[in-house]
Amino acid sequence: MHVHVSCPDGEAKFWLEPAVALCENHKLSPRILRQLQGIVEERKDEIVRAWKTHCAS
Repeated sequence: MHVHVSCPDGEAKFWLEPAVALCENHKLSPRILRQLQGIVEERKDEIVRAWKTHCAS
């Protein structure tokens, strides 16, 4: 399971399981990637629930 994160400077893809980990990075700085990874880690449960709800539809 993964999540794509987009912002004006670029985008990234993070794996959610077994732990949040960067999969792809397009144009984002290490500082921004650390911030985004922190957000994804904080909201992982919410993201997983939303993904499962979406895919169950």
